[in-house]
Amino acid sequence: MDYINAFWVGGLICALTQILLDRTKLMPGRIMVLLVCSGSVLGALKIYPVIQEYAGAGASVPLLGFGNLLWKGVKEAVDKEGFIGIFMGGFKASAVGISAALVFGYLAALIFEPKMKK
Repeated sequence: MDYINAFWVGGLICALTQILLDRTKLMPGRIMVLLVCSGSVLGALKIYPVIQEYAGAGASVPLLGFGNLLWKGVKEAVDKEGFIGIFMGGFKASAVGISAALVFGYLAALIFEPKMKK
């Protein structure tokens, strides 16, 4: 049942995002920022951890989960370090994900020879 819940929740997030892409004039970058900010707000309201507990990776892998991860990191760092935690908490919490994105993006660029669009 865990796999089914992860699949339908993750699919719902992706479907709603696709609807935003198709039905609005928002650019993909703005939708990505909207998703990360929404995950942070839902985490601050203590709604997203409940969703994440129910759906597992179906909720933690999408950009909403990244926003929630940033929120948790900032909250913990502010509790521990004070004001300076605002600036370091998100980086500490998401360092592995950000590093992986940079490394795999670089490797993909080496393998596939990206070109600028004309």
